[in-house]
Amino acid sequence: MGGSENWVDAIRGDIDHAERLEGDLPYFAERCLKLRPKTGGMEPFTFNPAQMELHRRLEEQKEKTGKVRAVVLKARQMGISTYIAARFYKRTIHNPGLRTIIIAHEKPASNNLFKLVKRFNDNMPDELRPSVGISNAQELIFDKIDSGYGVSVATEDGAGRSDTSQMLHASEASRWVSMGEQLAALLQTVPRIEGSEIVIETTGNEFGDEFHQFWRATEAGENEFIGVFLPWTLDPAYRATPPEDFGRTDEEAALADLHSLDNEQLYWRRLKISEMRDEDRFKSEYPLTPDEAFLASHFDSFIGRELVMNARKHKIKGEGPLVVGVDPAGKGADATAISWRRGSCIEKVQKHRGLSTMEVAGLVAKIIREDRPDKVSIDVGAWCWCCGSARGAGPQDQSRKFRRQAG
Repeated sequence: MGGSENWVDAIRGDIDHAERLEGDLPYFAERCLKLRPKTGGMEPFTFNPAQMELHRRLEEQKEKTGKVRAVVLKARQMGISTYIAARFYKRTIHNPGLRTIIIAHEKPASNNLFKLVKRFNDNMPDELRPSVGISNAQELIFDKIDSGYGVSVATEDGAGRSDTSQMLHASEASRWVSMGEQLAALLQTVPRIEGSEIVIETTGNEFGDEFHQFWRATEAGENEFIGVFLPWTLDPAYRATPPEDFGRTDEEAALADLHSLDNEQLYWRRLKISEMRDEDRFKSEYPLTPDEAFLASHFDSFIGRELVMNARKHKIKGEGPLVVGVDPAGKGADATAISWRRGSCIEKVQKHRGLSTMEVAGLVAKIIREDRPDKVSIDVGAWCWCCGSARGAGPQDQSRKFRRQAG
């Protein structure tokens, strides 16, 4: 009897193992994928905290929408490209007819990502490794399942545009030449179908550049992407043992309170800033917040950058009259923006797309009835809300008109 029970348990164990290899990416990575660590040799791929957090966010979106559309803003050297490579490799070898495209900002980076995928495949368990039909510098094709990879560089004319893929890994997008144009074209190569995935991952670059604008649009919910920010504090390697006489500066003490940093993290930060000889450069490459990822060393602004950064760290309660500002949409993809302000505090902002002139008018009238603002300012210039043509009514006239309509 005992022998048969052991046999049944073994069968159940094999089934559970096979099911987890199919549906559990961290389990699959640790048992099937090999990495070359900084110390040399080969070791199983065990997810670090940053990779696990990204995995959680992507799986959450996939469960909700059936597909993945994510832009990942990260600190340096956190293994995010490696995680995406593992995620897409597992999908590619388990789904017949699936095509994955890797696009990076320069050829060495594309080559390194492609080598990582090939290393995964070369070191897979023999019984699980798919048959390879084509393997060269641009392609890796698994012939028996008609799935595979293509790799290109964002600086090449039309990179990846002629392909149709279900998985797209866009790496270091903030460094792409003509990033907005290239990304817009590449996104069209991935159909909006269930199971498709697009992951854009990058460190930040310059304030106001094309990627920064894309990130801000994502934060505002103006596209279908989710924004995932991964600060350097998620990485357990970013620590250093401080000396016995270590003391926190006032700035470090404030950072510790704001971001729950311990002395090992603060001392690592101090050493890294000394090594890089530029605190702004450190913040850009190892940000604690999304804003730090876009620090510009030279930015001509009426209000100093440090004042803006410090202000964003504090939460204030609005006091005084409620003022609602309305900026109606123009033509094209523009959105109607509405903000609620008390004193110096913007309490909330809403954006609406695709509304007609009268729909916006009705929305503003509803806000006046329900929120009872002390003032409504509408940035319409000489636009007529009745017929959509040029007239002489200005914002104050429109405000009075809406008050009459709202009662």
